[in-house]
Amino acid sequence: MSDDASLIAATLAGDTSAFGHLVQRYQDRLYNSLLRVLGSADDTADIVQDAFVQAYTKLESFRGGSQFYTWLYRIAFNLAMSHMRRQRKNSSLDEMKTLLGEEPTDGQPAADANIIEQERAELVHSALAELGEDHRQILVLREIEGFSYEEIAEILDLPVGTVRSRLFRARLEMRDLLTPRLHIERIADTR
Repeated sequence: MSDDASLIAATLAGDTSAFGHLVQRYQDRLYNSLLRVLGSADDTADIVQDAFVQAYTKLESFRGGSQFYTWLYRIAFNLAMSHMRRQRKNSSLDEMKTLLGEEPTDGQPAADANIIEQERAELVHSALAELGEDHRQILVLREIEGFSYEEIAEILDLPVGTVRSRLFRARLEMRDLLTPRLHIERIADTR
């Protein structure tokens, strides 16, 4: 029983361990994706847990028209957005930057290359945190999670054309945020 469809069928037939396999398969990916949206490790862990509970209780409503992960992500994403709306007054940009943490390094031996990559990752995380909610969401879904335009449209409940235009505007906004920062970094590198 390795594919999602057979695990879902087994779960619906009463085999709760089959759902456990789905949780093991997708919990890390879901957590890492939502962490980039929420910025808080504790909040992300809570949302991921709630998403799996909701997915389990609503599993019979899954029709298989999309991949299980897309359906699960939609549940988690909606929970995350509800949480963000409730927390909006209490969150700050600095807190989000702090909670995003460092980008993992690739293990290359050159220390200065790792430092440069880390600084660039911090710049990207910082710029990502400054984006509006709609632009941040769509960039995470496309550029980090790798969802297709159609999957993003399904997750966000938007027409594909709207997804494309928001993604275009989000990329422009990221470029506008990063260009001056990268220019300053290049000047510092030449000294």
